[in-house]
Amino acid sequence: MDFSLLFENLTNPALLYFILGIIAVSLKSDLEIPNNSSKFISLYLLFAIGFKGGQELSHETINSEIIWSMLFGMSIAIVIPLYTFFILKRKLNVYDAGAIAAAYGSISAVTFVTAVSYLESHQLELHGYMVAIMALMESPAIIVGLVLISIFNKEKTQKINKTEILRHSFTNGSVLLILGSLIIGYLTSAKEAQGIQPFTNDLFKGFLAIFLLDMGITSGKKLKSFFAHGWFPFAFALLIPLVNGGIFAWLSGFVTDDVSNRFIFAILAASASYIAVPAAMKITVPKANPGLFLPMALAITFPVNITIGMPIYFYIAQHF
Repeated sequence: MDFSLLFENLTNPALLYFILGIIAVSLKSDLEIPNNSSKFISLYLLFAIGFKGGQELSHETINSEIIWSMLFGMSIAIVIPLYTFFILKRKLNVYDAGAIAAAYGSISAVTFVTAVSYLESHQLELHGYMVAIMALMESPAIIVGLVLISIFNKEKTQKINKTEILRHSFTNGSVLLILGSLIIGYLTSAKEAQGIQPFTNDLFKGFLAIFLLDMGITSGKKLKSFFAHGWFPFAFALLIPLVNGGIFAWLSGFVTDDVSNRFIFAILAASASYIAVPAAMKITVPKANPGLFLPMALAITFPVNITIGMPIYFYIAQHF
């Protein structure tokens, strides 16, 4: 493997701001990003990615590769919760196993956004339909996780409102914004899009750096309490993203030859949701412990993916 890729990623300004956030917490600094500002930046990132994806999609011709890619993406979101659930159930209760499996089968929009920036640093462009695939992968994993909890819940005391979870899966704010922005970007002419290009393109990396600083602060605060749960959740959160990302980076070669698409498939498979899935589990499975699946996804898996994960997936997509 070319370790220059890893070194280059570790010196990326956005990643260094993430590390600064963790250091700030360890030093007990009062550094913080106001909640309203953090929420605005996250909405901006989803808006920008969705809009740019829609613009790219408007230049695409729907073909068999795009259709197979969509089916492949949804298959990832179904397969990963299935096998991770049975790994997790060996050490954890059925509620936590189902919630964590759903989180790892679903996707992290922030990891996706960071991956897009990584592609751009290698002079590669994101294909617009990959944004649509990302949005389509959010819901299947949640549904599979809930079905598994229903099947293996011996107590039968935890009732799952299937209508509520389906509604929440499709109206979740992040999914709705990125899909809506994708459609708007698709419908907007290139001439009209130029009017907001400074906002959607030029400011993107700066906002991403500030957002990752906030993510670093949040991750640092969750790490201490997380380690009280023992070695298994830590080992799972550390290894599973690398396994998933590596496997699906390779398998994606049977669907597409495009390096950027294969890299994004790996990122989608490796990332874990810490926004949509926790929100869904809070509504439908209150017995699942957010003190486990939230730090696993945010404080362990997210840093692993954006530090050592991305260069590994990129290398596999290029050479295998």
